[in-house]
Amino acid sequence: MELNIGMNIRRLRIAKGLTQEQLAELLTISAAAVSKWEARNTYPDITMLFPLAEIFGVTIDELLGYDEARAKEDVDKILAEYQRLHMEGRFAEGTELIVHARKKYPHDYRIMNKYMWDKAGGDAGNDAETLLKSKDELLQICDCISEGCTQDDLRAAAINMKAKLLHAAGNTGEALEVLSKLPAWHAPIMKEQLFRKDTAEFRYWNKKNCYGLMNVMSMKLARIICFDPSLFLAEKMERIEQMAEEFARMSKKKDLAFFCIGEESIYAVLADMLTADNAPIEDVIRIRERQFASMERMMALAETDDVLNEQIQAAYQTGDMIAWELNRLLNSPHPQFAKLRENTKYAAMLNKWVR
Repeated sequence: MELNIGMNIRRLRIAKGLTQEQLAELLTISAAAVSKWEARNTYPDITMLFPLAEIFGVTIDELLGYDEARAKEDVDKILAEYQRLHMEGRFAEGTELIVHARKKYPHDYRIMNKYMWDKAGGDAGNDAETLLKSKDELLQICDCISEGCTQDDLRAAAINMKAKLLHAAGNTGEALEVLSKLPAWHAPIMKEQLFRKDTAEFRYWNKKNCYGLMNVMSMKLARIICFDPSLFLAEKMERIEQMAEEFARMSKKKDLAFFCIGEESIYAVLADMLTADNAPIEDVIRIRERQFASMERMMALAETDDVLNEQIQAAYQTGDMIAWELNRLLNSPHPQFAKLRENTKYAAMLNKWVR
């Protein structure tokens, strides 16, 4: 049986708020020895087990990790029950359960995480007064998770909580900076959740995230078909084109003009697929024309939609998406693009879109 004592010493030390040097001083040993334990290079001498257990307030079995599997099973059950209570709307019972679990398993990171968000009133639309009332306790939990936990989603949750506390204290700029350290796919959603749903800031981030997700989602939907080995090129083209047409149809409805974002993304994927697969030139021209037309609609929408304009500028370093794409198609040295430019019909189509 593998002993987890080194990992447990690190976890318990951090929870206790001790540095390696401070723990070493309490045990009258060198800090290097503590460092080797935590790195699992060596085990503590048996004579160290009782002092360590006393310092951390745990049993020898807990220190060695003998009860770890049994505790994990219990924690799994607690978290499942907590989830069930929330699904049934029995929030007060859920709070009572997680508070008790926090006392029973004060060093379990998953329990810490659920307790932290329960204390904050959930993971979105948090009330500033509620957050600040428990600020010290929440920060202590965040630090404990950040310094001792290796589970990425829990570490991200701790960063998110720190940002919420900063925002609640009026330091919104610093909060957004903290969230920028999260993975690119994670940070935007967390930034949205900083703000109350009735604020302009929430609407800004919600719209920005929707536009970004639509762009990514539509490309990925097209690529599901694009890379399906069971389909012939003509079948792929037909299915992807139908998908783009549905986005175009939605974009013509009142207040849904932003669906042109998905339309453009799908046509871009389809056009590049046709180019790579040496499809008939008529199909390549027709799909590029539709891509440019959807770009044109996006640019027109961006004239009144600051969020879309901002995203276009960030992606293309210009507000003229068509000019950027034309530059790529007209000047790329890639052999497939160069070969296409030799076709007079294709070249004429591109030149038609040059401003």
